[in-house]
Amino acid sequence: MELTKLRYHHLGIPTKEKHEGEVYLEEFKVYVAGYDTSPYKIEWMRYEDDSPVNKLVQAVPHIAFEVDDLEEAIRGKEIIIHPNSPSEGVRVAFIIDNGVPVEFLQMEKNANDEK
Repeated sequence: MELTKLRYHHLGIPTKEKHEGEVYLEEFKVYVAGYDTSPYKIEWMRYEDDSPVNKLVQAVPHIAFEVDDLEEAIRGKEIIIHPNSPSEGVRVAFIIDNGVPVEFLQMEKNANDEK
């Protein structure tokens, strides 16, 4: 994947502290906050003790990039969270790069996007 095809999306930072505006993602047992309000797109992630999310992702900050083709972005990489849809309209996957988690997101296209 060419680096020019990567578009910064957010920085995910694990935390133990509650943050204003948290949204709970039941499937992943995580509270997320900040993405919509941070000018730098910092997303705070507070995991429950029994969260099924990869332990590295729960412990180490990750950078997230939007890509046009999720499958292409993860091809040949060490995948630690396989493609899934945590919320409507987006598919995500995590790889590991030099010991650090990296997230890729692919937004679903709809008829309005084609204009």
